[in-house]
Amino acid sequence: MRALYDSKSLTINHEGMKDLFSNEARIQSWLDLESALAQAQAEFGMIPASAAANISENSHLDRIDLVRMNEIYQKIGHGFVPLIKVLVEACDEESGKYVHYGVTTQNIQQSAHLLVVKRFHDKLMDFVQRTIENLGRLAAEHKDTVMPGRTHGKHALPITYGYKVSVWINELLAAKERMQEAEKRVFTVMMGGAVGAFHATGETGRKIQDRIAEQLGMHSMPIPSRNTRIFRAEYITNLCLLASTYHKIAEEVYQTSSEEFAEVSEAFAKGTVGSSTMPQKVNPKLAKGIIANAQKLYSVQTASMYVAPRPFEADSSAYFIYDASLQESIELMAEIVLRAEELTRTIVINPDKMFRNVMITKGLINSEKIMMKLVDRLGKDPAHELVYELAMESTHQGIDYNEVLANNPVITDNFSPQEITDMLDPRQYTGLCSVIAEEFAQRALGGQ
Repeated sequence: MRALYDSKSLTINHEGMKDLFSNEARIQSWLDLESALAQAQAEFGMIPASAAANISENSHLDRIDLVRMNEIYQKIGHGFVPLIKVLVEACDEESGKYVHYGVTTQNIQQSAHLLVVKRFHDKLMDFVQRTIENLGRLAAEHKDTVMPGRTHGKHALPITYGYKVSVWINELLAAKERMQEAEKRVFTVMMGGAVGAFHATGETGRKIQDRIAEQLGMHSMPIPSRNTRIFRAEYITNLCLLASTYHKIAEEVYQTSSEEFAEVSEAFAKGTVGSSTMPQKVNPKLAKGIIANAQKLYSVQTASMYVAPRPFEADSSAYFIYDASLQESIELMAEIVLRAEELTRTIVINPDKMFRNVMITKGLINSEKIMMKLVDRLGKDPAHELVYELAMESTHQGIDYNEVLANNPVITDNFSPQEITDMLDPRQYTGLCSVIAEEFAQRALGGQ
């Protein structure tokens, strides 16, 4: 599987994140589990300490005959057994007897896969934090940068760009908290044997599972049933929720970077080409990659939910779907988070254009302010009705709002010409936008 709009053609530095998805990394994760298993079993007297030491010594990729492993696979067609055989061959004769002792294939494969996902997760959380800090700096810098707030695609009330960014910060902080809280359920070790009830190892098997989890910085699965899939579905769902916020940011950049808005743009590198036929084109490459990969990720979550309820103590079809779904999810999420960190770090803001856009309606966006000023004098409903009529007159007759207000006796009886002008200034009606932006900038930059 390959993510849509892969970042390798861009300037993004994946800092080892994508190396986790290689076949070599997958095999090494299996070896890591076999090593931890042997060490834990030796601690509880289940296998000789010398055997555990020899197994651990040989549980490294450079000790494994990958060619031989592939030959065995071609012969028997089992995805994991060849690893056991070549590990046995790498160990001395006595130690080899204790390789993969008392567990089943999926105990190792699922635990190892979740170990890889945890390594990815740790890097992911680092990139999420970097993105939050990037947004914190934007919120602080643009806490007073006035722009139109839009609801249903239309101008609503003036806001600041820092306020808009604060909404994203809030969602990302919640996503980070949600994902961290789920770690104890997701990143678990299962060593309960074929159905998860420790038939071969008994109560000692539970202690061994706990010890393996401790060695690997993971959690011990309370009931290591191969039928329990919902927690992997939870992680994929959490990735989707995180992706949704990144998707929202990307959509805003994608749309407001168009010439009609021109409020923001992706950083431009000289020589960047957007089209083979239109020389003037510079497209939002980071944003479109986030959007495409996020949309694909949502479909993976649907597949995981379909197979979560499969019956009995294990089911190969569900295992194959989950293995593929989890792998695809983290690859898609890697592409999203890499792009999002770069986008939020390099985005170009155009405050002048934002202000010109908020002034397109020549003060109509401040109609609520005028209405609220009249409430004490006229009452809420009469004030709303009057301001509505004046706003419609300006809109449909093409008369400047200031002029419409200046010609209305109710308005002029209550407000001076200067007060009318001040009421139409969007910079004087941004509510708590600046305060909220400052608060969330501090939270983002404080690492909360």
